[in-house]
Amino acid sequence: MNYSFKKYLKNNTEAAPLAVFRIFFGIMMLISIIRFWSYGWIDKLYIQPKFFFSYYGFDFIKPIGVYTYFIFILCGLAAIFVTLGFKYRIAIITFFLSFTFIELMDKTTYLNHYYFISLLSFLMIFLPANAYYAIDAKQKGVSFQQIPKWTIDSVKLLLGIVYFYAGLAKLNSDWLIKAMPLKIWLPSKYDIPFLGDIMHQEWVHYTFSYTGAIYDLTIPFLLLYKRTRIFAFVLVVIFHVLTRVLFPIGMFPYIMIISTLIFFNADFHHKILDFISATFRINKKAFDTKQTFIFTPKQSKIVKSILSLFFIIQLLLPFRYMLYPGELFWTEEGYRFSWRVMLMEKAGYANFKIVDSKTGKRFYVNNDDFLTSFQQKQMATQPDFILQYAHYLKKHFENQGHQNVQIFVESYVALNGRLSTQYIDPEVDLGKQKESFKHKNWIIPFKDEIKGL
Repeated sequence: MNYSFKKYLKNNTEAAPLAVFRIFFGIMMLISIIRFWSYGWIDKLYIQPKFFFSYYGFDFIKPIGVYTYFIFILCGLAAIFVTLGFKYRIAIITFFLSFTFIELMDKTTYLNHYYFISLLSFLMIFLPANAYYAIDAKQKGVSFQQIPKWTIDSVKLLLGIVYFYAGLAKLNSDWLIKAMPLKIWLPSKYDIPFLGDIMHQEWVHYTFSYTGAIYDLTIPFLLLYKRTRIFAFVLVVIFHVLTRVLFPIGMFPYIMIISTLIFFNADFHHKILDFISATFRINKKAFDTKQTFIFTPKQSKIVKSILSLFFIIQLLLPFRYMLYPGELFWTEEGYRFSWRVMLMEKAGYANFKIVDSKTGKRFYVNNDDFLTSFQQKQMATQPDFILQYAHYLKKHFENQGHQNVQIFVESYVALNGRLSTQYIDPEVDLGKQKESFKHKNWIIPFKDEIKGL
């Protein structure tokens, strides 16, 4: 088996699929940035708020006022350069750093597909995506039509992990037995043409729940197998277009549709490149040299070591929730970065009480004075948000001259249609609690059970 794997690592394949992937990736990223800007979200999410929720360990990354626009400009320019394959290595590193910086500026905006883009752009740093059909190749006078097969397979592997782990996450009792949270969400889509009339019917909720789980678990394998690939891609298009119609999740469905094209063979991608060449009058034949790109022994060792560690982390990180006690959906300890996509509906409120520990004097905080409505919604149901906000309030009121400040919260949360119950221990002074990777024992235990992965 070891011999077979070493032999596999020496296999080469056509570079066209990776070139097409690079082009479409760059285009989709550019559209995403323009869309984000055009909707005024930069100002709304990163300029207007008074306070920003940081990721643990990345507290130093914050929006930089109006200069935040510069980061988006830099990210957009990098996306253009990636598309063209011009100064590719610098461009993809710049894109990865700028996009990830944007993602880390405020935890409130966390989405699985932002995390996916950061991972994918990091992976692309180590791939020869500019070896073929790129300005870099033209300027260097050397185009490589063949590249190591594992470079393309690494993209397929990342896509497979995203899908398969999303499917595993759906194997829980709320999703399969109660059809939650789709039973809450779908009836509100009554105004959708053609489908709206049946969105309130229970059999539709269960159909969507089960087909969603089956789709995520099987689609990577159906795409890998040549005989089922076209059928699988049709399913990809239907699934993601339907998802986009039902739920406002931005560009993610289109990004996934475009990304899965990499599973098709080289002939298909050459046809795409022929079309691009005819449209923009590019001499594609100049790139068809039959030459093979080869990493130097030192480069090969470094790249393979980094990517091996990268994929080990991706395979293990989603299971870190097993290190924590309690119900994952309730505590959310280990929930992020694990491809748990749209699995729960949480609603709640958090009322903060400021107490002078010596005099006993107290007053309540008006969250509108510090947080946007969007931030309040996210904060009220996530313990790490609540803790970080409590620390901010403690510091704020101490700076105003208040003495012996204690921070308590009255918090209630409803999960997947259950009755609202108390969430955070109201007797715990959150100002004294420290953020860490340890379990937050001041979260009141979940009073129900959700079985599954």
